[in-house]
Amino acid sequence: MSEAENTFQGMDWIQAELEDAFDEDFELEVSDPALSTELRKIYRDKHPNQIDRKAYFVALLELQSELIKLQSWVEHTGEKIAIVFEGRDSAGKGGAIKRIMQRLNPRVCRVVALPKPNDRQRTQWYFQRYVEHLPAGGEIVLFDRSWYNRAGVERVMGFADKEQVETFFQDVPEFERMLLRSGIRLIKFWFSIGDEEQQLRFSMRVHDPMKQWKLSPMDLQSRVRWEEYTKAKEEMFMRTSTPDAPWYVVDGNDKRRARLNCISHLLSLVPYHDVPFEKIELPERVFNEDYERSDLPKELYVEEKY
Repeated sequence: MSEAENTFQGMDWIQAELEDAFDEDFELEVSDPALSTELRKIYRDKHPNQIDRKAYFVALLELQSELIKLQSWVEHTGEKIAIVFEGRDSAGKGGAIKRIMQRLNPRVCRVVALPKPNDRQRTQWYFQRYVEHLPAGGEIVLFDRSWYNRAGVERVMGFADKEQVETFFQDVPEFERMLLRSGIRLIKFWFSIGDEEQQLRFSMRVHDPMKQWKLSPMDLQSRVRWEEYTKAKEEMFMRTSTPDAPWYVVDGNDKRRARLNCISHLLSLVPYHDVPFEKIELPERVFNEDYERSDLPKELYVEEKY
């Protein structure tokens, strides 16, 4: 195949990928018919300088191709990467995690989003239930919220007392140094949004039955206790952002830019490089002249409604 033909096929692939990405974005738009036109207008007015949709997807695909290289490097070298995603409710952590995971192998890169601790876990060493989810060699783990629950929601909502919170602050720097000494690369992202932006996103969820599940009683309380969460966050940064394990703050007010900036920064923190691959050749299909495929019963097939 000529170089020109290769280039043409490459362009076709990029176009197909872009169309697939556009389809996903369009799916999100049509999935919320109950969302009022007025709320949409307000959101557009609040974000007049959003990245052009096509430019966003082109940049996202480029970054995702680099994430695939990172994944290959992690597998090849046996590296261990743990990435913590924290931030206010509706700040965009989930969207960023989804775009990071979108084209990666879930056997290599996985998401950990733990529910509230059960009775047994509440009697354990606080970090214990997180330790079992840390990456082994050749793995990347994305923590959708983490042990920092104690510095945020548990503290503000009164699920942890002052002594427990203070113990956490004293322990967490050493805990994270232990992770680093064990060979784990620890990266911590905080997604930050403004008061007005959070209120707008919550309002959109309230009016959208496809997204109402995202609103929990804790989320609603985060609106009431905005200032308490702000004070908790400030102390958390002051006491847990260390030279070994610093926090990286992502401006989440513009979702598209937040995702691109987060992935770009993540890639900049890891010294990955291309790794050697064995050339893949598709083997010939083996045909057996004596084999005759039998017809399956019709009731086994899914009804073709579409």
